Amino acid sequence: MWGQIFQDAFFAAIAAIGFAAISRPPKPGYLYCAIIAALGHASRFIMMNSQSLHAHIIIASLFAALIIGVLAVFFSPIARIPAEACLFPALLPMIPGIYAYKAFGGLAMCVLCNGQDAFHHYFYLFAYNAFTCTAVLLSMVVGATMPIFIFKKVSFQATR
Repeated sequence: MWGQIFQDAFFAAIAAIGFAAISRPPKPGYLYCAIIAALGHASRFIMMNSQSLHAHIIIASLFAALIIGVLAVFFSPIARIPAEACLFPALLPMIPGIYAYKAFGGLAMCVLCNGQDAFHHYFYLFAYNAFTCTAVLLSMVVGATMPIFIFKKVSFQATR
């Protein structure tokens, strides 16, 4: 399992560096974005795949986003960049793209199907995946912004 955790963290760090390149932070900011993304994504992976925790993706994303938010707030004064510059690139690898893709696929199949039973099945797939995607995104927003408001003095030190 350790190999899977490190692989998950490694690819999340690479994705975060790519997303951070869009906003062009200072060079030390890339390292902090990668570390924060790796720790946050690995924590979600552990929460979802652990035998004892086995958390749903919504709950795991909430706590992983909370971890990412806390790390971004406390690393931002060290990196001398705003907390959001570390926070957003670290969150982007956790966006549930497969649920959005399956939701769109279910919606397309609702339009294309002929029978009522098939329509109900595809509408169920659309609704389940769309609601899961939306709930994960909302939990990520709540989890990531809570530390910025809780640790307001620390989070604004980097921009002074």
